[in-house]
Amino acid sequence: MKTVNLLKTLGIALCLATASSAYAQSSDAAPSDMTDSSTARTKAVKKTDRKLGLDVRKALAKAQGFDVSNVFVRARGGAVTLTGSVPDGAQIPQAEDVAKSVAGVKSVSNKLTIGNPNGGGG
Repeated sequence: MKTVNLLKTLGIALCLATASSAYAQSSDAAPSDMTDSSTARTKAVKKTDRKLGLDVRKALAKAQGFDVSNVFVRARGGAVTLTGSVPDGAQIPQAEDVAKSVAGVKSVSNKLTIGNPNGGGG
């Protein structure tokens, strides 16, 4: 008799757990219309930022006498950040000027440093 009551109790507990789990999943998935549009907007912004970063990098690569091999470009909402190193100190302001000349760039944060042109680090 005790075993039957125990099995009934376990069965009820299992049903409750399953029902609450199913409810939690359905309520989480309900506002998908709202998240779809914000996800699409986020993807569009990321795509725009990625394109702007690539445009700045291409412009730097085309700049005469500029070594872009250790320069990293990050764009976010028109704000471009340049990080990494260049072999010649004159390339630091040059990189900023080139980046500012790219269409879509609103501001440039230049964090470039002078690095070892051979890539050695000690």
